[in-house]
Amino acid sequence: MNTKELKLKIIESGYKAVEHLIEVAEEKIMQKHVDSDGEISELAADRLKNAAATKKIAIFDAFEILNRIELEKESLNAIENGPSKVDTKQGFAERRSK
Repeated sequence: MNTKELKLKIIESGYKAVEHLIEVAEEKIMQKHVDSDGEISELAADRLKNAAATKKIAIFDAFEILNRIELEKESLNAIENGPSKVDTKQGFAERRSK
């Protein structure tokens, strides 16, 4: 396999990972659970905070993965199509003066 094919497989895997992270973020936080005695009790506040923090991390990770996927897709397109005219380090006026 060449590098391009591997990157495309990684991108597909990234989309799947984002879907899983969305599932985690959408899961309901249970506020009650059954004790070993069979009694229903409220979850401790620290557990609720941990669950909320886990959802936050899942959301941020999903955005980070999506951003990286977009960068890699742009990189692959740049390799295929060559650099664009705007990819120079010159400003607008410098480019137009030629």
